[in-house]
Amino acid sequence: MRRGILAAALAGAALLAGCATQPALRGTGDLGLVIERASGQVAVVSHTSRERLATVAGLGDLSHAHVTYSRDGRYGYVFGRDGGLTKVDLLRGRIERRIVQAGNSIGGSISQDGRLVVAQNYDPGGIKVFDAETLEQLAEVPAEYAPGQRSKVVGLADLPGQRFVYALFDAGEIWVTDLSDPRAPKTERYKAGRQPYDGLVTPDGRYFIAGLFGEDGLALLDLWHPERGVRKILAGYGRGEEPLPVYKMPHLRGWAVAGGRAYLPAIGRHEVLVVDTRDWQEVARIPVHSQPVFVMARPDGRQVWVNFAFPDNSTVQVIDTVENRVTDTLVPGRTILHMEFTPRGEAVWVSSRDDDKVVVYDTERREAVAELAAANPSGIFFTSRGVRIGF
Repeated sequence: MRRGILAAALAGAALLAGCATQPALRGTGDLGLVIERASGQVAVVSHTSRERLATVAGLGDLSHAHVTYSRDGRYGYVFGRDGGLTKVDLLRGRIERRIVQAGNSIGGSISQDGRLVVAQNYDPGGIKVFDAETLEQLAEVPAEYAPGQRSKVVGLADLPGQRFVYALFDAGEIWVTDLSDPRAPKTERYKAGRQPYDGLVTPDGRYFIAGLFGEDGLALLDLWHPERGVRKILAGYGRGEEPLPVYKMPHLRGWAVAGGRAYLPAIGRHEVLVVDTRDWQEVARIPVHSQPVFVMARPDGRQVWVNFAFPDNSTVQVIDTVENRVTDTLVPGRTILHMEFTPRGEAVWVSSRDDDKVVVYDTERREAVAELAAANPSGIFFTSRGVRIGF
């Protein structure tokens, strides 16, 4: 009898010990990561409760960091400037795995089926393919555009069909790589124009647009008909005008497509360009506070929020997409680096690097409703990215 009681007690203790190592029972749909760039750590946050849940340290150089997510939203893959690729468990609040895969990396993406993580690298130029579970390297596609010459890779985005599209800054090309067999990549190359600096995929996965730093205009590739090659759009914007110094390169991402129109930052100009996505013709230019960096559409497309380059980077403006004009000018704090909408757009989180805080705004009232302390915050990334094309 005593032996039975003792065995039951030991079994119960073992069960409790096992439970102690398990994460709290909860979903991941309202979680995210905030990059704390100066300290090499990330904050795990909830955009429902608007609180910080955990801090994960030891992620290396996060001065230009990007995050993508597993399909279930449990794991965030953090790409660091030092080439680090870190798999973070959001529920346990810890590093699951970490490797240093390159000398200089500025981002990455995850495949349609969630099994592959792909890093885009400056040094060595190219992409590398990893098993999302183990971070084992499966393949590398060097961005060698001429014998012995590699290009920086920018604008990497996932596509349907286990494909990835990206731009080669030095080569002036767009490449599409099919990873249906991840150990045997197949790549198609397209001439794009001078110095493509970033890219976006439209929310339906059909078009890839690369901004061009070396010339006016943008490069458009129809991914349903890639055999037609790259088409130049907005070729005349800025023509005949004296270009301004560029203090920070704008960022292009799929957030800027709303209501059948694309809202794009004009390089070195105090304008947001509006393009009709049916024929890719310019339909308007919206004067804004300064040189735009991020031009981001609220999920319903009714508003576009814009932040700006130095020295005017303490300001955020809101554009009404029906009237195509600025309706609000906000000053959330010093050095606004990034914004992220909640999945349904009722709120937007804004990082203020030099004030060590993240400010949460109600998007209907354009009023701050919460603040979270964060050490030199930059990028804000919610798990809803894990179920969207091009992120």
